[in-house]
Amino acid sequence: MANKRNTEVTGKRAASAASKTLRSPTASKAAKSAAGSALTQVQSKSGAYEVTSRKAARAASKTLRSPNASKAAKSAAGSALTQRPGRKS
Repeated sequence: MANKRNTEVTGKRAASAASKTLRSPTASKAAKSAAGSALTQVQSKSGAYEVTSRKAARAASKTLRSPNASKAAKSAAGSALTQRPGRKS
């Protein structure tokens, strides 16, 4: 089975939320990791696509499950997880 290329990119709203999360003094380390991953996946002019690493995906998952994470942090985490390649069957 051929590998599918990830063509998902972080949208403007999610990028803005990620930026807000990175600037927040109260955001957790996991939330900032997920936000950083989401920001690296904003479509570049060269058309290159990045994918979320396993470590960043774990941080994003932790952020989404956290009752204390802000809406912006969860938005960025969701964007990062969307860009994680699916599991092979």
